[in-house]
Amino acid sequence: MLDWDDLRFFLAVARHGSLTAAAKELLVAQSTVGRRLASLEASLGVRLLNRTPDGYVPTLAGQDVQEKAERLEAEALTLERNVGGRDLRLAGLVRVTCAETLATQILTPCLATLHKQHPDIMIELIPNARELSLSMREADVSVRLKRSDQHDLVVRSIGSVAFGLYASPEYLKRSGEPDFEGGCPGQRLITHQDELRDASQMSWLTNLAPRARVSMHTSSHEAAVTAALHGAGLACLARFRADREEGLTRLAVPTPAPSAGIWLVVHRDNRETPRIRVVLTLIYDGVRRLGHQLNPSDAVTD
Repeated sequence: MLDWDDLRFFLAVARHGSLTAAAKELLVAQSTVGRRLASLEASLGVRLLNRTPDGYVPTLAGQDVQEKAERLEAEALTLERNVGGRDLRLAGLVRVTCAETLATQILTPCLATLHKQHPDIMIELIPNARELSLSMREADVSVRLKRSDQHDLVVRSIGSVAFGLYASPEYLKRSGEPDFEGGCPGQRLITHQDELRDASQMSWLTNLAPRARVSMHTSSHEAAVTAALHGAGLACLARFRADREEGLTRLAVPTPAPSAGIWLVVHRDNRETPRIRVVLTLIYDGVRRLGHQLNPSDAVTD
């Protein structure tokens, strides 16, 4: 008899192409994924996935099963959102995901006051560099620095983050002031493609200092801040974070770094759920109040 839960394991392997990645997504052991996949194939009496040098690839039968399983998954998620959205109580769990630095520096202070007015609402704050899926119910609310064009998401602009070029006094004493006109020869860069920066800031930095050498690359904004504090080089950092560090100096640059927009995102099926609306309003108001700190050029008067 078919165990419908086995389909979740099959879909994870089909999407990621590996047992390891599927196990990580499902928070189970790799052996469990393999066992559930074998159970599904035995129930259906057909091979669903072929193992290739590039990973697991669905067979023709597997493609058919994947298509039907994804339709079932979508229907189940829609049902769950619709039923959950009818909960009119100001109580329950609201999961909020965002970049780590936004979580610690911005959202935690905003959300920490929620219990005063709504003690029955519990917040689960999920700092994550990866954008969790609201459609797959990995989170209820997301604060992102990239606008989503997904048709089932409601997106609202709530501000922007300014960036600057920073270095420690110790580094500047050792390496000298950057020669921007000459392309910054002899300088070291800390590069990071992370949850706060996108390609526009990276392009700005490489154009600003084409003759500098990369001393460190990281996927974490906090790691880049720490590296700059310890004199590893010049770093493009969010001003709301780096300006708080006495051990960092913001350098005058010929052209300012591009800012990044802040977007508040919710699934359209959940936007009217009372407890989620309360959290959306709290985040919106809190971030708007901090607008001048996130980006000094943002003057919020309303």
